[in-house]
Amino acid sequence: MISIDYQDRRPIYEQIVERYQTLIVRGVLAPDEQMPSVRQTALELKINPNTISKAYSILEREGFIYSVKGRGSFVSGDQVVRERKRQLWLDRLERLLAEGRDLGVTHAAAALCVDRVFGERRKEEQA
Repeated sequence: MISIDYQDRRPIYEQIVERYQTLIVRGVLAPDEQMPSVRQTALELKINPNTISKAYSILEREGFIYSVKGRGSFVSGDQVVRERKRQLWLDRLERLLAEGRDLGVTHAAAALCVDRVFGERRKEEQA
């Protein structure tokens, strides 16, 4: 379900957190769906189970998942968490666009970049 990029400079647990957040926000993992077990995920990714546990702890602290003693971890149905993540992304995008403007990037160049990214997505959705 998720993969690790060993060329990425970020710690593995941060990559896991980000990947699961994305799957949850996009709805790939539905509310109240059981998360893969720590052991199962560690075996699939060939990494230490403590790394997965750390990632799950962060996801739980941030409200993306919740734990049920003896049963495992489940995706939170909290729409506020999803919207907060989207808003954080939009805030980062706005700062990045402002930085680009200050560097002389034109509106047309920025719009072309957005169209390239979302144009590819539209093609995927139509297929």
